[in-house]
Amino acid sequence: MQTLTVTKARQNLSAWLKRAIEGDDIGVILGDRIVALRPVEVLSADYAQTEYGLKVEECAAATARIVAEVAKSKTVKYTPGLLTHGNPADKKVSRRRR
Repeated sequence: MQTLTVTKARQNLSAWLKRAIEGDDIGVILGDRIVALRPVEVLSADYAQTEYGLKVEECAAATARIVAEVAKSKTVKYTPGLLTHGNPADKKVSRRRR
Protein backbone atom coordinates (compact mmCIF):
# COMPACT_ATOMS: atom_id res chain seq x y z
CA MET A 1 0.00 0.00 0.00
CA GLN A 2 1.25 3.44 -0.92
CA THR A 3 0.76 5.79 2.05
CA LEU A 4 0.72 9.56 1.80
CA THR A 5 0.47 12.50 4.13
CA VAL A 6 -2.57 14.74 3.71
CA THR A 7 -0.39 17.47 2.20
CA LYS A 8 1.21 15.10 -0.34
CA ALA A 9 -2.19 13.64 -1.29
CA ARG A 10 -3.76 17.07 -1.70
CA GLN A 11 -0.98 18.28 -4.03
CA ASN A 12 -1.90 15.74 -6.71
CA LEU A 13 -5.24 14.33 -5.59
CA SER A 14 -6.62 13.58 -9.05
CA ALA A 15 -3.61 11.41 -9.90
CA TRP A 16 -3.92 9.47 -6.62
CA LEU A 17 -7.66 8.97 -7.19
CA LYS A 18 -7.01 7.69 -10.72
CA ARG A 19 -4.49 5.21 -9.36
CA ALA A 20 -7.00 4.05 -6.75
CA ILE A 21 -9.62 3.54 -9.49
CA GLU A 22 -7.08 1.47 -11.43
CA GLY A 23 -6.76 -0.83 -8.41
CA ASP A 24 -3.71 0.48 -6.55
CA ASP A 25 -3.93 0.51 -2.75
CA ILE A 26 -3.57 4.15 -1.68
CA GLY A 27 -3.84 5.32 1.91
CA VAL A 28 -3.74 8.78 3.46
CA ILE A 29 -2.25 9.12 6.94
CA LEU A 30 -4.36 11.26 9.26
CA GLY A 31 -3.08 11.33 12.81
CA ASP A 32 -2.53 7.73 13.87
CA ARG A 33 -4.97 6.28 11.30
CA ILE A 34 -4.77 5.44 7.60
CA VAL A 35 -7.76 6.21 5.39
CA ALA A 36 -7.97 4.12 2.21
CA LEU A 37 -8.88 5.57 -1.17
CA ARG A 38 -11.13 3.09 -2.93
CA PRO A 39 -13.84 3.40 -5.58
CA VAL A 40 -17.38 2.61 -4.44
CA GLU A 41 -20.56 1.93 -6.37
CA VAL A 42 -23.55 4.19 -5.94
CA LEU A 43 -26.87 2.52 -6.57
CA SER A 44 -29.39 5.13 -7.63
CA ALA A 45 -32.34 2.91 -6.74
CA ASP A 46 -31.75 3.24 -3.01
CA TYR A 47 -29.69 6.45 -2.91
CA ALA A 48 -32.35 8.58 -1.18
CA GLN A 49 -32.96 5.83 1.35
CA THR A 50 -29.28 5.35 2.09
CA GLU A 51 -28.24 9.02 2.08
CA TYR A 52 -31.28 10.62 3.67
CA GLY A 53 -32.92 7.76 5.57
CA LEU A 54 -36.18 8.05 3.63
CA LYS A 55 -38.61 5.15 3.47
CA VAL A 56 -39.98 3.93 0.13
CA GLU A 57 -43.31 5.70 0.70
CA GLU A 58 -41.55 8.96 1.59
CA CYS A 59 -39.45 8.76 -1.59
CA ALA A 60 -42.57 8.21 -3.70
CA ALA A 61 -44.36 11.14 -2.03
CA ALA A 62 -41.33 13.42 -2.49
CA THR A 63 -41.06 12.43 -6.15
CA ALA A 64 -44.74 13.16 -6.76
CA ARG A 65 -44.44 16.54 -4.99
CA ILE A 66 -41.37 17.54 -7.02
CA VAL A 67 -42.97 16.50 -10.33
CA ALA A 68 -46.09 18.53 -9.47
CA GLU A 69 -44.02 21.60 -8.55
CA VAL A 70 -42.05 21.40 -11.78
CA ALA A 71 -45.25 21.04 -13.81
CA LYS A 72 -46.73 24.17 -12.17
CA SER A 73 -43.59 26.28 -12.44
CA LYS A 74 -43.16 28.92 -15.09
CA THR A 75 -40.39 28.43 -17.58
CA VAL A 76 -37.91 31.17 -18.33
CA LYS A 77 -36.80 31.72 -21.88
CA TYR A 78 -33.05 31.44 -22.33
CA THR A 79 -31.49 34.58 -23.76
CA PRO A 80 -28.02 33.99 -25.25
CA GLY A 81 -25.50 36.63 -24.30
CA LEU A 82 -27.37 37.75 -21.19
CA LEU A 83 -24.14 38.00 -19.20
CA THR A 84 -21.86 39.70 -21.67
CA HIS A 85 -19.20 42.34 -21.21
CA GLY A 86 -21.80 45.02 -21.81
CA ASN A 87 -23.92 43.80 -18.92
CA PRO A 88 -23.31 45.59 -15.58
CA ALA A 89 -23.40 42.26 -13.76
CA ASP A 90 -20.12 41.35 -15.46
CA LYS A 91 -18.20 44.54 -14.63
CA LYS A 92 -15.15 44.29 -12.42
CA VAL A 93 -15.02 46.32 -9.23
CA SER A 94 -11.81 48.15 -8.47
CA ARG A 95 -10.27 46.98 -5.20
CA ARG A 96 -7.53 49.62 -5.14
CA ARG A 97 -7.20 51.49 -1.84
CA ARG A 98 -7.14 55.25 -1.91
